[in-house]
Amino acid sequence: MPDEIMITLLGKPGCHLCDDARAVIERVAADLGVSWNERDITQSADDYERYWEQIPVTLINGVQHDFWRVDEPRLREAVTDLQTR
Repeated sequence: MPDEIMITLLGKPGCHLCDDARAVIERVAADLGVSWNERDITQSADDYERYWEQIPVTLINGVQHDFWRVDEPRLREAVTDLQTR
């Protein structure tokens, strides 16, 4: 059985780009049957220092995939590639 795939959205409250990214991630995760979660960078000094200029940031299995905007076809392709490994 393949390892579980986790998409993570890094954002912060009041971020309209994060709202857009969340909608794309929710759709892709539901369509492809993978898990996703969200982390508020204001709750972690490390996350805030590392990502504050890039949010929203998308991680796949903890590896940065995108920032500022989520390209839906690119995200789908990356997750599908992991599913077929």
